[in-house]
Order: sequence, then C-alpha cells, then structure tokens
Amino acid sequence: RRQCLSTLGQAAAALTAGPLLVGGAGAQRPPNVVLILSDDQGSTDLGCYGATNLHTPNLDGLAGDGLRFTQFYVNAPACMPSRSALMTGRHFVRSLSSDGMSGDEVTIAEMLKGAGYRTGCFGKWHLGHPESMEPLAQGFDEFLGFKVGAMDNYSHFFYYGGPNRHVLRRNLEPYREDGVYFPDIVAREAERFIDDNQASPFFLYLPLNQPHYPLQPEARFLDRYQGVADVARRYQMASLTSMDERIGRVLRRLDDRGLRQDTIVLFLSDHGHSREERTFGGGGRSTPFTGHKGTLREGGIRVPCLLSAPGRVPSSQVRDQAVTSLDLLPTIAHMTGAALPSRELDGASLAGVLASAGAPSPHGQLHWVYDKSWAVLEGNWKILGDVSDDSLALYNLAQDPAERHNVASSNKEIATYLIGRHNEWIRSIKKEASSKAFVSP
Repeated sequence: RRQCLSTLGQAAAALTAGPLLVGGAGAQRPPNVVLILSDDQGSTDLGCYGATNLHTPNLDGLAGDGLRFTQFYVNAPACMPSRSALMTGRHFVRSLSSDGMSGDEVTIAEMLKGAGYRTGCFGKWHLGHPESMEPLAQGFDEFLGFKVGAMDNYSHFFYYGGPNRHVLRRNLEPYREDGVYFPDIVAREAERFIDDNQASPFFLYLPLNQPHYPLQPEARFLDRYQGVADVARRYQMASLTSMDERIGRVLRRLDDRGLRQDTIVLFLSDHGHSREERTFGGGGRSTPFTGHKGTLREGGIRVPCLLSAPGRVPSSQVRDQAVTSLDLLPTIAHMTGAALPSRELDGASLAGVLASAGAPSPHGQLHWVYDKSWAVLEGNWKILGDVSDDSLALYNLAQDPAERHNVASSNKEIATYLIGRHNEWIRSIKKEASSKAFVSP
C-alpha cells in the first residue's frame, strides 16, 4: 500500500458518457447557457439546502425552477484546479499546467463558440496569467474581471502577497472603475451582455468572487444579520445574500428580455468554504458534512449545484446521484447540440440523471487527488488516504455522511478493493500527472 500511495502525485476523477435532452418544445435555436460559479461557498450554505435564517431568494427560486443536486462534487478543493476541470471536462491533472490551465485545452467557451455562440466572462478568472491562458485565448469574446485569486472589491487591488497592485482588466487592458463595488460591475456587465446578444445564442460565464475573502458585504446586508453573534458567520451570511441579489439581477434581465425559456442556467460553487484567517477562521456551513476548502472530506468537495432549463428539464425536483463538475461540459454539449472536443474527457453527459431521479449515476467510481491526499468513491463507500503518513480511512456515507467513523478495520476487503481501484487510476493517469502536477493547497 505504501508503494501505491507514494506513486500518488496529484490528480483525480472518473469518466463515462451518455446522451441528453436537446432543445425543447418549439425550440428555434440552441439554448443560451449561463454558468454561475460562486467562490468558497459552503456545501449547504443556501436556503434551499437547509441553511437556517439565510436569505437567498433568487437561488432558492432557481432551485424551484429546476433541479437541485444533493451529491454534486467538484474535482478539487481549491480554486484553480477546480476551475480548470469545470472549464474542460477533464481532470485537473490533465488540464492544468504549473502556470494555469493549458492553452491546448478546449474549454466550454471554445466548444460553444464553435457552435456559433457569443461568449462572455465577467468575474474571477484565476486560470493563469500568460497570454495563451487569457480568457480571450480560451474561447471568450469578452472579459472583464481579474486573473488572480482575490481582489479588493472597491479599489480593485491585490493585497495578498507581493507588491500591492491594481488587477482589474477589460479584455487584455487595465481597466479603472475605482470605488465601484465589483459585484455590481459584474452584474452590470452581465446585463449588458444579455442585451447585446439577444439575437444569437450566447454563453455567459460568471465566476463570482463571493463569498471568498475579502468579505466585504454592504452595510445593509450586515444589518440584516445583526442578531448573528458569530462575526465570521455574520459576514458569510451577508456576503451570500449580497451575491444572491446580483444573481437575481441577471435572472431578471433574462426574464425581462423574454429569454428565460430559452436559457440553461447552472449554478455551483468551486469548492467548500474557507477557514483561512482572512475569513475570520470560518463562517461557512457544510452541515451535516465535515471538512472545508483544501480537504477531500465531503465539506471540501461536495458543493451546491442547481440547474434550470424550462421545457428541457423538470422543475422543483431533487437529484441524489453522485455526479461531478466534470460532467457539465459534456452535458452542455448534449443540451446545445455542440460538438464535443476530440479528446478524452473525464466527465459524462447527465442525460439520464436530468430526466429521472431513479437513473443511475454515470460514474462507477470517482477519484480525487490533492496535495498529499487521495480519495475514491464507489456507491456509498469512500476511502481517504494520505501519503504523508500512509493513513487510511473508510466511510459509509449513507450511514456516516459526516465521515466521523473510520470502518476500515472492519471492512478490509472493501478497503483493499478501493485501494486497488486507486492504483489502477494512478497508473492510467501517471504520464499526465507527472507532467502537469499541482501540489499547492
């Protein structure tokens, strides 16, 4: 087993493929796609996921208009690798170089642009600085936002390492709008992009920077939660409500322009909540799960995900199957009729899952690797390993979703089997993993 674990560099996920619902009744053109990504949001930190006294009416309404996933996973518990996997449908070890997402990768934007879509990205890119990794080189017609991991929402400066510097960009050029709250800039640009592209199908990617630090919700939202004694929780809740309001602006613009029936809207978080010092040590919620950003426990990789597509998927329904952010590129391809990239994907179309709550997951297993940790999920069984001390933990998630009771010693055959599956996966990915390693949490 030690030999198996020492081979583990960093990587993970599974692959499969399947069909999907394309178009809807009377569809005249491919549907628009709006993909909204939150930043450092807790696994269950939405009203529709059971968060207590949290005001998120727009996202809760989106859940009512479509599907809510209860076992949706991201590919990594950190921003850059998670985003790379989301954009490409390929495990981050395939798609991420040491500088960012490889310029050779085919993104959702490139796939849809090839199908005649207009494409726009407004928010936090965080997939590399070289010109080949810029949004405009990765399939987007327009970009306004920043490429680093965090930014002050008013000065638009990066203060978190190295020299303080202004980082807001429009396309390739520096852009100044000093003092304007960045979430308002993103919402405004999204509204304008929708208005400018009503006559053609469009892909709008909104990688938001909330509730990531710096936690800067407006006073009106902090006042709403003035009764919350825990400062970290109060700021987290206010940031989430602030984010929800901006998402509401985008959804209303779709409604006002008569585009909602022709638009697929997807929402998810890039990974679990942060417990970093800049977030007051926490404040996000993942109940009943444990873990957080930077860990492969459920609270680090299991995230909220909503999908609304009127006339294409059912409304007000829940899906409990284990699925992953890797599945979104092939799912979008099937729903829009776009051609899949001609390369090996690790995600699968969620056709059956979207159509039926009783459909099986398209994945026999899911694999993760991050820093010194690794994990495999098959059915209800999840194994967690750590190369630094050769430790193993086995959990039955159906009985123990909080991952508190290690049952490896009483289920040795299952543990051995999952170690074997991990070994096989490492061997299959080893060539790419050794050349595209990402080890920093």
